[in-house]
Amino acid sequence: MSKLAALLATALLIVLVPAASPSLASGSQVHLDGVTVQLRPGTRQVVTVNHTSGYHARVTFWVKRNGDWVRRLRATDGRIGYGGLVVADQRRQGTGTTPLGTFGLPSAFGTHTRQDGWSLDYRKIRRGDFWVEDNRSQFYNRYRNKSQGGFRWRLPASDPNSSERLTDYPVQYEYSIVTGFNSHQVRHRGAGIFLHVNGSGATAGCVSAPRPFLRGLMARLDADRVPVIAIGR
Repeated sequence: MSKLAALLATALLIVLVPAASPSLASGSQVHLDGVTVQLRPGTRQVVTVNHTSGYHARVTFWVKRNGDWVRRLRATDGRIGYGGLVVADQRRQGTGTTPLGTFGLPSAFGTHTRQDGWSLDYRKIRRGDFWVEDNRSQFYNRYRNKSQGGFRWRLPASDPNSSERLTDYPVQYEYSIVTGFNSHQVRHRGAGIFLHVNGSGATAGCVSAPRPFLRGLMARLDADRVPVIAIGR
């Protein structure tokens, strides 16, 4: 390795320095970087999203080790939706808002072939893949290919029931982690809230972070550790 490469590698690893252990709340809550996290049985990995200003946020990945929560990755240039933050059960589709609260991280998708070490369920984006946002579809807020039918994939983007063609976002969805927001498919509440790579500005309701953060997170998230994302003000 050249001296320049070694220096770059050292710079990237700065975010891996363990943080001081935060104080634990009673019961199933923990406070990390000012964000309240609703823990689930077995949760030992947490991503926190702390809104800093405008559409900007600090995104941090934590792991539980020997009873303490330790910071492993941090991105100061995270993004939220252009509509700001809203209580999850008050969110409406098309408002550009990011839901507040704690949600699971059940799966991921992206432009790469699945790599060794990725633990989450993963799907490589292919031609015809959509995230369904058609409120009349039984597949609302689900990943589906147009060849499978069951939703109105031909609707133009201007239609409030149009679905998201995933190949249209090769930068943002190079690495994309699905959140459990609205997993029960409440119509008009919103679909497709992901943690993905930054675009040029605010998101349409997702959380985004720089590419190195997402790439590192994909290699570290472990389904057996019941990872969650907690979004706060």
